[in-house]
Amino acid sequence: MTQDMTTGAPIKRILAFCGPILVGNLFQQFYNIADSVLVGRILGVNSFAAVGSTGALNFLVLGFALGICSGFAIPIAQSFGAGDGDEVRRRAGQLIWLGAIFSAFITLIAAVWTDDILRITQTPAEIYDEAYSYIHIVFLGAGATILYNLSSGVLRALGDSRTPLCFLIAAALVNIATDVLFMRFLGMGVEGAAYATVLSQLLSGAACLAYIRGRVPMLRLDRDDVRPDLRRMRLISAIGVPMGLQFSITAVGSIMVQSAVNGLGTAAVAAVTAAQKVHLLISAPLDSTGTTMATYCGQNLGARDLPRIRRGVRTITAVSFGYCVLALAFNYFLGSAVASFFLDGADASILADTRRFLTINGAAYPLLAIIFIFRNGLQGMGFSKQAMAAGLAELAARALVAFGFVGRFGYLAVCFANPVAWVFADALLLALYCVELRKLERLWAKEPVPREPVVAVRLGRV
Repeated sequence: MTQDMTTGAPIKRILAFCGPILVGNLFQQFYNIADSVLVGRILGVNSFAAVGSTGALNFLVLGFALGICSGFAIPIAQSFGAGDGDEVRRRAGQLIWLGAIFSAFITLIAAVWTDDILRITQTPAEIYDEAYSYIHIVFLGAGATILYNLSSGVLRALGDSRTPLCFLIAAALVNIATDVLFMRFLGMGVEGAAYATVLSQLLSGAACLAYIRGRVPMLRLDRDDVRPDLRRMRLISAIGVPMGLQFSITAVGSIMVQSAVNGLGTAAVAAVTAAQKVHLLISAPLDSTGTTMATYCGQNLGARDLPRIRRGVRTITAVSFGYCVLALAFNYFLGSAVASFFLDGADASILADTRRFLTINGAAYPLLAIIFIFRNGLQGMGFSKQAMAAGLAELAARALVAFGFVGRFGYLAVCFANPVAWVFADALLLALYCVELRKLERLWAKEPVPREPVVAVRLGRV
């Protein structure tokens, strides 16, 4: 069901929308973790490290896909907030073309450059073949990733965060079942884990699309809606492409750090890989608030309600800071125990390095919370280029750590790479948020537009 986030108490609307997204993110991490646990326990530590060594590269390519899909949905959220149902459909129709174009583009680029990037990032020779086999298959399935993220992004733009969750849970179960089937019973190695990931994404995306066509009247498109419209494609791309590039810019910084980690040996790769898996799980609530704020700010921008945007941002920031205290405690006391599930038989030094990474990063989680809230808020309001600038700041910080400090301080410098990058990004994001909102206030003071009452009937929700 759709949800109007332009009315009611901001924190109640935000948390109600955030809940299903959080559960969905946890399931996303769950089946990513299931991949890793099964790879590590069925195939061994070297195979686990091989899959883990592709994490930054995976984020570079599929992060771009995720970013553009999130960005493509923002104009739909803005039209929804403005109460323009016709424009919601017209913009949704253009996503069919944009999804097909970018699926072909990403698959082609990834297929051509995978080998070169793995070599540039100094992937250890003993895990190179498995790393290539795994990531190459995942990249060839980029279209499945785009299908799911586009269809679920459109539903979230309309305030429906529950339906995508149902399909994601089903995908997680399919992923786990096919992992066991492909790796243990069919002996497919890391290729089996890759095929399982692509298949689960494809099935969840197809199910989500079928639901939209059959159960969401607002998105029943006619021939005019899906006719190619270059003007609308440019408008949607102007928001989506910078968001995708912002993800990829951040990933380039991660690749630089990953390259430095790879140079420290397989044990360091395994420790960082395990720590990152736990980090992604524990930081999922912060990521979920970011996804929520993109929709919240997008709808309220369409409704021209800047004070409501500010109230929502302040409140969710305070809530997120409270969660960060709990997250740090978890990382310190339980982080290495959770990481041990990925590293069956790993020695104590690897687990100690994992705990050190998690503790240092956990202490900096308030900085990460600011990034998720303010970056996604800016993107939701259409300021994708400004948010991308914060990604460039993160890139500069990670390059500084990777090239300037890892060689001198070793693994300890790797542990500080994320916190340093978060400081750089926060400084820029907070300044940009204040500047852009003030610009909007001055603009709308000169060109006031009365806001009509938001009613369910006009968007076909009754």
